Amino acid sequence: MHRQIRALLDAGHEVTYVAPFTYFNVTPVVGLTAIDVGRNAAIGRARAALRRGLKDADLLIVHERRLLRALPYRRPPVVWDVREDVQDRHLAKARRRHRVITPADVPEATLVSSSPPPPGDTRVVHIGRLSPERGVAELIGLAERLAPHGIRLDLIGPAGREVRPMLRDAQRVGLLDWFGYVPNRHALRMAEGALAGLSLAAPTIEGVPTKVLDYLGRGLPVISTAQAASLVEGVECGLVVPFDVDAVVDAVLDLKEDPRRRLAMAAKGHAEARLRHHWPDHAPAFVAKAETWAGLTAHALAV
Repeated sequence: MHRQIRALLDAGHEVTYVAPFTYFNVTPVVGLTAIDVGRNAAIGRARAALRRGLKDADLLIVHERRLLRALPYRRPPVVWDVREDVQDRHLAKARRRHRVITPADVPEATLVSSSPPPPGDTRVVHIGRLSPERGVAELIGLAERLAPHGIRLDLIGPAGREVRPMLRDAQRVGLLDWFGYVPNRHALRMAEGALAGLSLAAPTIEGVPTKVLDYLGRGLPVISTAQAASLVEGVECGLVVPFDVDAVVDAVLDLKEDPRRRLAMAAKGHAEARLRHHWPDHAPAFVAKAETWAGLTAHALAV
């Protein structure tokens, strides 16, 4: 809403956004036509919501793969914007029917803060959805290992129903703070001043996870698994580790004990984000691509 949609609105397009606004307690930006749906709406309800949103639209941009199964029969060209872990076979199938945007087509980008505070030494932060396959058990184990060193773990993001009791229990005994879903722009402000930002998922698609760029744009060193290795090691803005609790603990403690190195990594990462990954610099290319696919220069788009 604050990047792609904002760019389309600023370019003079009409945009309808079908999303679970009530579930996440989110207020749509001014100028946006909003259609509210449930977080896990059934296929029939999702299809009905899309049908309403597509009235007079020239393009449909979909961000969740499951919605590709809910497309109305009569529709404009469809673009699947891949910003999730996706197997190659799903990408190949989608490309036969629709247009597909991956991070290789439109680079991941963030809203870079002009002057973030320096990284501290009392907490690390993880932004993103929490689930078993995304290592929530390992994150809780990490929090338990860091607590004796005076370091807390902040988890910012929604969690699957099956892991919420684990997170609540860990929070109840003081191991971590789990904030649940927080709108992205607020989550980024909450992350500022942390010792490091964590990105620990196993790599499954090409491209650097957006959260890594978010951390850099907010002046944080990054502790990441191999998916972001080329960026993190090339810019010297953090540490690359296997998704192993011992390795992550060692990386966090190394940064805590070396404030000069921590500050240098944060400065290099922030400079790289501002130079190459600031969303306003990439927005025109995204808008131009959307306009080309829609066959127009200005009017109505649905997201």
